[in-house]
Amino acid sequence: METMKIKIKDQEYNLIIDKKRSTKNTYIRVRDNLDIYATCNTFTSNKVIFKLIEDNIESIDKMLSKVKKKMDKKDEFLYLGKHYDIVYLNKNGITFGEEKVFINPNFDLEKWYKKEALRVFKMELDKIYHEFVYDIPYPSLCIRKMKTRWGVCNVKTHKVTLNLELIKKDIIYLDYVIVHELSHLIHANHSKAFWQCVEDNFKDYKKVRKELKNDA
Repeated sequence: METMKIKIKDQEYNLIIDKKRSTKNTYIRVRDNLDIYATCNTFTSNKVIFKLIEDNIESIDKMLSKVKKKMDKKDEFLYLGKHYDIVYLNKNGITFGEEKVFINPNFDLEKWYKKEALRVFKMELDKIYHEFVYDIPYPSLCIRKMKTRWGVCNVKTHKVTLNLELIKKDIIYLDYVIVHELSHLIHANHSKAFWQCVEDNFKDYKKVRKELKNDA
């Protein structure tokens, strides 16, 4: 394994070249620490690797930007669409200020998010269910982290699963996802009738849906 420095858009990164006999093709990846990994065959020259990087500079820059965005989010505290600066104090629990949140360094934030999500999601589900313009069975609620979906509806068991990450977003996005999933209890597909059902219960759904997609 060989490590060297490489510049991408005037910024310097570690390039780690890993040559293996069993590897047929050359793969370029960006790790969570922003190191760029090139995995290739033992007989692939560094010149070929540099040329491949040069030809794919835009794609690599996009990968780097995606990792940087992910790193930035690790240090921020988000709750119902608002950003807070974290201040660590030797105290129990969690306290909200106007722009800061005060917590103990050992505070289990993930556990707190889950507890808050259960409270807030259940409250919003009940509100939307009682305001829903069509008769539907009352669904059970499940909350978990999902990588590719904001919500899922099991039409057979009448179970709605909501993404835990929605607790970090403005409540309007949570409400849209709930309406979306409840609408599947009327239409199990994404037909024109389904979207009409969504609109009947959430007039501004197109705008909110687009914003949620762009923020994914």
